[in-house]
Amino acid sequence: MQQREIHRFLERYFSANSCEVIENTNSHLTVQLTVDMDKELMNRPFYWHYLEKTGGVPNPMKLTLITDSNLAPEELKGDHVHFGSPRMHQIFESTKNLAGYIRLYENVSTHHNAGHFPLHPWMNVNLKISFQCDRKRDVIKSLGIHLITGAIVENFQTEVERVNLTPKIPDFCFTMTPIIMPVSGLSRLEHYINGYILSQDHKWAEDARKRWDNDRRLLEHFYEDVDEKPNSYETEMKALQEQYEPKIHVNTINGGLFYLSPSFLQMVHSGS
Repeated sequence: MQQREIHRFLERYFSANSCEVIENTNSHLTVQLTVDMDKELMNRPFYWHYLEKTGGVPNPMKLTLITDSNLAPEELKGDHVHFGSPRMHQIFESTKNLAGYIRLYENVSTHHNAGHFPLHPWMNVNLKISFQCDRKRDVIKSLGIHLITGAIVENFQTEVERVNLTPKIPDFCFTMTPIIMPVSGLSRLEHYINGYILSQDHKWAEDARKRWDNDRRLLEHFYEDVDEKPNSYETEMKALQEQYEPKIHVNTINGGLFYLSPSFLQMVHSGS
């Protein structure tokens, strides 16, 4: 996930949670938090407990997130956010807590076809894939599967943001029954993700095993004159395994069902 993608993600996150954007530049984002979002992000339980006890006037904080240190003014104070930063990890966890699942409809104009406008079901899953050893690389995938044809769309979140959405089904529209059930859709997306993982260059794992083997040989050399290995030997061996052993974790960030006009699939394929 590049810094620009992180910036766009933060814009959507704070907008979805009703936080006023005070300043938005190529380098940073400053937002006025709501009471709920201050409680969610700012770790001030004693302040809020005191305020609720005394009936005081709430004063939620402003938050500045710096997404590009090279462009940000030197005097700007704020949290530097990138993949793996504590604040970014906190916001990802918050996203799961606040918006684990949504259902939205395309807000189409139906005056030309009143009473007979179909909305097609799409299932969206946003995932974080972590390639981890003694180093770590994270990849965000936003996938959507059309529950009529089975077509899978990458960057679904970006594509669906081009559509006018509403939490209520528009008048004179109806939702089409999915041919592919959501459970089957999830299985197809899982297969798709497994294919993506298999297609990647896994030299990172081979290199990690080489570093692991080097450190293991050093440890064995250190204890080679010891007839009966102490407990510390096994402890250190296990620690090396935990540090270097290549692992791939796939975590769901959030997801939802979207009911969209038939033209959405054509729009995505045409790139218009």
